Amino acid sequence: MSIDPISDMLVAIRNGIKARLVQVSVPASNIKSEIAKVLKAAGYIQDAFTTTDFPKQLVVTLKYSDRAEPAIRGLARQSKPGLRKFVSCAEIPSVLDGMGLAILSTSKGVMSGADAKKQRVGGELICTVW
Repeated sequence: MSIDPISDMLVAIRNGIKARLVQVSVPASNIKSEIAKVLKAAGYIQDAFTTTDFPKQLVVTLKYSDRAEPAIRGLARQSKPGLRKFVSCAEIPSVLDGMGLAILSTSKGVMSGADAKKQRVGGELICTVW
């Protein structure tokens, strides 16, 4: 049993990229599915879906360029179970001067940092992707 399932998902994606895998699978949950939707909308992954068999798995299809370069260069977990990190709308970080992505869990759902700034909401800073 894992203490931090979101970190396990991010590590599975990171390890899959290093091993040049096409897909990685992790145990499914609603928060992981929402994070995958944000990653897909930002163009960092190709697709993500939840299987119907038991136990449910979230299958993430990784994205590579024509030269086999991964779309994701790095992932960093920001808020951890032992030390939650909350940010206001004005404190949402700019990852690599706007070239990266911050993912937040807000009162309006899981969204990118840019969407949170547009909607003027803050929340828990889950992770950053570049």
